[in-house]
Amino acid sequence: MIIIDEERIFKEITEKNPASVSLNGPDGILPQVQETAMKITKEFDIPAYVLADTTWGTCDLNTTGAKILGSEIQFNIGHTINTESLEENLVLIDAFDDVEFDSVAKKCTELLKGKTISLVTDSQHLHQMDKVEKILTERGIDVRIGKGKGQLNDGQVFGCEFYPASELKKEVDAYVFLGQSNFHAAGIALSTSLPTYVLDPYFNEVREVTEFALQLKKKATLAIYKAADAKSFGVIVGLKEGQLSKIFGLKIKKELEKEGKEVQLFALTDITNDRLRNLKGIDAFIQVACPRISTDNQFDKPVLSTPQANALLKILRKEDIGEYLEKQHWL
Repeated sequence: MIIIDEERIFKEITEKNPASVSLNGPDGILPQVQETAMKITKEFDIPAYVLADTTWGTCDLNTTGAKILGSEIQFNIGHTINTESLEENLVLIDAFDDVEFDSVAKKCTELLKGKTISLVTDSQHLHQMDKVEKILTERGIDVRIGKGKGQLNDGQVFGCEFYPASELKKEVDAYVFLGQSNFHAAGIALSTSLPTYVLDPYFNEVREVTEFALQLKKKATLAIYKAADAKSFGVIVGLKEGQLSKIFGLKIKKELEKEGKEVQLFALTDITNDRLRNLKGIDAFIQVACPRISTDNQFDKPVLSTPQANALLKILRKEDIGEYLEKQHWL
């Protein structure tokens, strides 16, 4: 069960006495966010709006929605990072999953015994890292936890940011991700090219995502080569607060034009296949909002991410693209 730090929320409201607040969090914890909002209204007799649009991370907080509503405090729940806040009136609230990893951690020891592994996880399971490390170490597994960097805590990864994992890739045989998210684990596998396992406490299973990640990479690489034949490109800048990469968007436009390509600039909040179908005369797209949009979704035309765009430029210049996804940060 997800445990939201409601004590911190109530403390902020008591101290700041807002006329209204808003709350949001990842889709998987929206029911708990709803319950917290109801408690706020009951306790403080103020409107507590649940922003029910998706929030994928600290790049996608929907602070614009909070401002439109006039919320004096926005609580973004479940995106633990190594900082207190990102902007005024935004408060990041921890949410931890109290599920236990003891059984599934013991289950994986035969598979990983004698290996050196890097233990990684997402925001909801950070508090379980030390416990799982102890279980694995006692059973003959050499466990390493990479140091945090930027917004990331020790051992933490985002869907597009892998510093604690990447810094250890020359020291370990494999990665072990605590949680249920193939999304995060596949990113680790792609950015390191090492075997990656998920310890799923809900199904009490250990599963390897290396093959799944390889399929994502094949799809991403095929899109790059298809885009190399395109004559016209649409470069898409994201309109979410943490995805506004205008500088790189303009840079890629300039570089493509040097290679004789026609380029038009677009801006979108949500980059979906349905939205792109409305745009005519474009052979391929490059979006500089979120790299996982390109690797994890299906599109009618090539839609490249930042790492893919850099690889495309190398192809157009007759250069080797190399391991273009083996990066600590895909932006």
